[in-house]
This record gives sequence, C-alpha cells and structure tokens, in this order.
Amino acid sequence: MRDYFISGQSLKHDLPASVVVFLVALPLCLGIALGSEAPLLSGLVAGIVGGVVVGLVSGSQISVSGPAAGLTAIVVAALSDINSFEGFLVAVILAGVAQIVLGFLKAGSIGHFFPVAVIKGMLAAIGLILIFKQIPHALGYDQDFEGDESFTQEDGQNTFTEIIRALQDPNWGAVIIAVVAILLMLLWEQPRLKRLAILQFIPGALVAVLVGVGLTYLYKAFFPSLQIAPEHFVVLPKVQSVGSFVADLPSPDFSWLMHTQIYTTAVTIALVASLESLLSIEAADKLDPLKRITPLNRELKAQGVGNIISGLLGGLPITAVIVRTSANVHAGARTRWSAVIHGVLLFVAIIVFPGVLNEIPFAALAGILIITGYKLTKPSLFQSTYQRGFAQFVPFVVTIVAILFTNLLIGIFIGIATGLLFVLKTNFHQAIAIVRDDKYILIKLNKDVSFLNKSVLRKTFESIPDGSQVIIDGGTTQFIDRDIEETIEDFIQNAPARNIQVELKKSYSSTSSFFKKD
Repeated sequence: MRDYFISGQSLKHDLPASVVVFLVALPLCLGIALGSEAPLLSGLVAGIVGGVVVGLVSGSQISVSGPAAGLTAIVVAALSDINSFEGFLVAVILAGVAQIVLGFLKAGSIGHFFPVAVIKGMLAAIGLILIFKQIPHALGYDQDFEGDESFTQEDGQNTFTEIIRALQDPNWGAVIIAVVAILLMLLWEQPRLKRLAILQFIPGALVAVLVGVGLTYLYKAFFPSLQIAPEHFVVLPKVQSVGSFVADLPSPDFSWLMHTQIYTTAVTIALVASLESLLSIEAADKLDPLKRITPLNRELKAQGVGNIISGLLGGLPITAVIVRTSANVHAGARTRWSAVIHGVLLFVAIIVFPGVLNEIPFAALAGILIITGYKLTKPSLFQSTYQRGFAQFVPFVVTIVAILFTNLLIGIFIGIATGLLFVLKTNFHQAIAIVRDDKYILIKLNKDVSFLNKSVLRKTFESIPDGSQVIIDGGTTQFIDRDIEETIEDFIQNAPARNIQVELKKSYSSTSSFFKKD
C-alpha cells in the first residue's frame, strides 16, 4: 500500500519526470487522434485516463499508458465499418471488459515468452523510429502526424522518403529550435548541472520547450525570415471550462450492442492492445533502474479498467506505451506518481492554459524525442548484444529491421520467429552429441529428444561409414519421442546390410522404455 503514498524523496524525481512525459504525451495524444480520424479530445481523454486511472491501478511503477500508434489503423478501419464514433466507444468498453477477463484467466503469462533479444530489439527500433520520424518535424515539415510509427505513412510517403522531402526545403527557424533543444537536453545531462539542487526540479525538456517558444517570439520581432508556419505549432481544441469540456465529450451509444461488428472490433482491440501492453511492460521492466517486475495479469486488468473508463468518457483505446515510458524512465521517474501527475497535467493544461500550449513549436518537441530515441538505441546496446553471440544478435537485428520497415506488432512476430529458429537450432545440437574415433562412433542422446531432432538424427545415421561400430547411449534420457525411437529402430534393422554393428546403451535410471534396462 505504501506505493500509493507519495513521499518528498520520490516527488523530487517524479514531479520533473511527469512534466517531461506531459510534454511528450501532449502532441502524441493529439497526433494519434488526428491519425485515427477521431475527435482530438478523444486522444486527450485517453491520455488523461491512461495516466491517472491506469497509473493508479497498474502494478508497474514506471510505465505510462495512453493512446497508441499501434492501434491507429484498427481505429480507422473500425470507424469506417461502424460509421459511428459513439458506437465505436461501445467496442472500446467491451474491449476493456475482455482484457479484465484475460487478466483473470492469467493470459498475462504470455509476456514471459518474449525473448530478451527481441525486447531489446524492439526498444532499439522504437528509438530509431523516434529519431527518423522526428527529423522532418525538426526541419519544419509536418505532413505526417505526431506519433506515427508505421513505415508506410498516410500521406503516401514512408519513413525515409519523408526525410528526403523535408531536407529539400528546410525551415531554418525550426532547425535552430530543434538543435537548441537537443543541446539543452544534452547539457542538462551533465553531472555538474545535475548536482545543482535548484535544477533538480527543472527538467531539461521544459527548458528546451520554453526556449523554443522564446525563439519563435524572437523570430517575429527581429528575424521574420525565420518565422515558422502556424501548422508547425501544437493545436489544442478550445475548451472554455470543465463543464464545456465534459459536455463536448461524446457518449457511447449502447444501442450498438445489437450489431455484430461491435464485438469483432472489441475482440480485435482487446487482443492487439493486450499484446502491445505486455510487450511495453516487458520493455519497461528492462529499462527500470530499480529492476522491479510488473505482475502481467494485473496489468491486463488495469488496461481493461482504463479502456472501460476511456470508452465511457469518449476516449480512444489505451495501451501501455513504450515511447512515453522510456521518456519517463530517462527523466528519472521512480514511482507510479509520475504517470499519474502527467495525466493530471494533461487535464489542467487543456482547461486552464490551452493558449499557452498552442505556442509550443513541434521542432522543440522533436528535439526532446530525438534525445529520447538516442537513449533507446545507443551504440553500446548493439555492442553488448553482439558480444552475447549470434543467437542473441541476429534476432535483435532482425527485430529492429522488421519493425522499421513494417510496424511494431509485425516486427515483433518476425523477431520472435527468428529467435525461435535459433532456439530450435540450439536444441538440435544439445539433444544429440556425436563422438567419432576412426570406425568407432558414439551417439549420445541427452535428457529430452523430441521429434524436432529427427532430421538431425537421420542425417547422422546416413553419414556413418559402412563397417563402423556404433554405440547409441540413451541411458540418461528421460523422454524420447516415438518418431526418434522409430528412426533408431529403422537404423538398427538396416545396419547389417551396411556391415554396421549397433549397440544400445541402456540404464536402470532412464525413464524411457526404449533405453531402460529390464
């Protein structure tokens, strides 16, 4: 229960971190809503609920939830099929109910099967995507919406062609702001500044944004050629009061419960959101400097509660999101209160001072996200993974490339498949050991030999020269698949024709009937 009380010591870390996450989350919530062809307020509602509600219910101390780019295509397709945002909200609520059921069914254990190399590859890929996707915004080119993580974009371009187009006509005012933001973020990481007590409550990201805003005013006054176009600024929907904010929120239309497509959409959202949340939580635990482990089944329930409330309030579906989480960790967050406070800040911002936030240039935010991306994909990560061997490095690299050129979920599945191939290859070598000494050959079967080793065993038998003496040692085996037994029996039957002598080495301790002594 002590996790639900904020101390002065944790506040020193969590308050500045919450400001950084707020600055990162604000354009992402708006951008994902825009990319989903949904009302802008729905993205903000999802961000608020993801911060406050999921932040309180989740067992994770450092993850941050909100609207996710991975669900954008699903939301667009669902809105096209249902043709009613109020009906879509019902699907979001049902998806939340399904996630709670999955939590009680302990489906969260799926997260334990994600290979470490794939999780590290996902983090590195997200870091590279952040850098590549923010370069156009840093150059003053904003055709693609903030938060898009897919290689193929809605504007007809892809990640790399977008950069090429942005480089053809950069806005030097935006470039200056982005470069200054990056330099300030790097400066704030210097040990000398970190030791200054007065700066511990002032995050570098906030300074970068304020300086960015100041530069835009400087351009207007003295350097009109560097002025930035209006579309290069954050645009918050106008909200007059809390009452008007609540009144503007769409409400779910439960008459859509009679339509079958609502249930199809709900199941799709539940499965994709749950998988993305589990992936993000596994990654968050890897980033957590205190190495805390999040209970995954509780996380599914927390995401379910969040989606139910988000749907009821007119918000987009929610998942745990690695971009905001990584920004949270790198900003120094220690407890769940950073995520909760960032949700409160989102609410306060759109009610109290939306006009001030509309002065923020995307270039300043791009600088912050580029630094966040670099921290996720440092060269040292590639070096340390390479030193662990190709069985780790290849799935790591394949995951990165696959995510870069597809999207998060497809890339993860490709990475897992690659990792599985290396697991099978390793299993082949471990299950069967071969020792050769002239015409004497020892084939030792280890503890468990499955049908997956059948091909290796057959090739081994085929490679044995005629006239050899073969010992097949299965005395320590505990399990042998019936396919393996038949392969050995076939070899024994055909051995006399090749003048091969075969001896089976059995033992009383083996639990396999094939190699157990009577």
